[in-house]
Amino acid sequence: MSGPVPAASLDGLLATLPVPLFVIRGTQLVFTNAALRALLGLREDELPSLLELSARFGPDERAWVEPICEALARGELPTPVQPAWVRVRGTEGHQYMLSPVTGPGRVPEEQVVLLLDAEGGDAVRRLSTMLVSTAAELLRCRDERAVLELAVDAVHQQGFYVSVMLLEGDSLRHGPMRQEPESLAAAARLYGQDVHEVRFHRSLMPHLAEVLTSRRAVFHPDAFSMARHLHTPEVADSIQRIYPPGSRALDAPIFVGDEPFGVLAVQSTTLTPANAGALELFAQLIGGALENVRHHRAAEARLAEVSRLQNELIASERLTVLGEAAGVVAHEVRNPLGAILNTVAVLKREPRLGPAGAAAVEMLEEEAIRLEDIVRDLLDAVRPLEPRPRPVSLGELVHRALGQLLHGREELPAPRVIFDEAPDVPDLSGDETLLQLAVTHLMRNAIQASPARGTVRVAVRRVPDGVSLVVEDEGPGIAGLDPQRVFEPFFLTRANGRGLGLAIVRRVVLAHGGRVRAGARPEGGARFELVLPL
Repeated sequence: MSGPVPAASLDGLLATLPVPLFVIRGTQLVFTNAALRALLGLREDELPSLLELSARFGPDERAWVEPICEALARGELPTPVQPAWVRVRGTEGHQYMLSPVTGPGRVPEEQVVLLLDAEGGDAVRRLSTMLVSTAAELLRCRDERAVLELAVDAVHQQGFYVSVMLLEGDSLRHGPMRQEPESLAAAARLYGQDVHEVRFHRSLMPHLAEVLTSRRAVFHPDAFSMARHLHTPEVADSIQRIYPPGSRALDAPIFVGDEPFGVLAVQSTTLTPANAGALELFAQLIGGALENVRHHRAAEARLAEVSRLQNELIASERLTVLGEAAGVVAHEVRNPLGAILNTVAVLKREPRLGPAGAAAVEMLEEEAIRLEDIVRDLLDAVRPLEPRPRPVSLGELVHRALGQLLHGREELPAPRVIFDEAPDVPDLSGDETLLQLAVTHLMRNAIQASPARGTVRVAVRRVPDGVSLVVEDEGPGIAGLDPQRVFEPFFLTRANGRGLGLAIVRRVVLAHGGRVRAGARPEGGARFELVLPL
């Protein structure tokens, strides 16, 4: 037979509960258990009023506690407010997040209030809020490294140690991380290199391999036992000495599309299965952000390819029209020029010309030769190129071009040329005649652009994809211009230029499968670099 629980028995039961609680009658506390007194630092005989107790609450909580106290003081029974959680300041000033649960007391005038721990729930709420806001920022990143750095920063700011293990073939290595500097320094000493450079084969880390295979996160109640699977015993001992005991860990897979990318590894004493679930979701968001970066990169590459093809089509059409015009010019101009030069040769042998006549004939010859050079350059800029490859020394071509351009100008003011050729430059396979033509035009462009007392710097180097020729001048430069336009036929940057030399350079380089680019020097002037494959 059951009956009401005696008051003494009920008080004894409430007193022994580990959950902080109090009994309230009106506005006065009439009972507190040991757990509440320990939490708030109350004496055993101290029974504050609800208003006095509210002084321990945060400002938001006081906003709803104080009206209740006023209603109770008037003898009214207000509708109880049941907040999700309250913040209470403990004995040492520490703030606790508690969830109040109310129930009837022994008599109608009393209520029992239990204060359940809500730290875990609040931590999950704060973590989830942070992860959602960070996810939006991740989607704005246009670089994979930026995605990972932002992600580990966001997780670390929530009080977790975090690192990303990157999958590279059959190995894993540490990517961006936020760990104790002392631990990283100790690991570097023991491994003999920076921890980011250490490769771990997947077979040595079956727990991480399982995470990537199953595509599911794994929660480790003991982080240090997990660390011993990953590191050498010396490094694991160092980690255990530095990090607080009771640390837990999470390994969450990161996939980009359907391909495994790596593992988000998180450690903390506050890590729980609840917030581990939020972090597993965050790892999926990181994968989505990385996939977004790759989509943007692919779109940019496709756009650049379309732009390149359009430019090539335009250039091809322009050269077709220019070629037709060049054929007409060559036919209509070269024959008269030949006649003029033959006549000049006859006149130069005439003894009765006199000084004035001889000077006029000399000027006529120079202008006719200049016109012939223009016609030749025009034909070089449009005629089909069919390279006949053979071993060629690029440095030798530069020496030959400089000798040709500077010969006979020793008495004239000219820029100083500094030529730096690396000793390990191999020969390349190319058409010597065409390459000599391109190098000569490039040297002539730099010498003509530079002031009389300026300096032209030339360098030949071995590069990963071939041989590089860099030419820098101190002329007016191409700042503010589209660097690709300087290679278009008849695009002029000097009043006395022809606008064909650089167009010829580009055609020759492209015909050899190389690349050429122009840019402005920070100190002033222009910089040209052509790279030819071996």
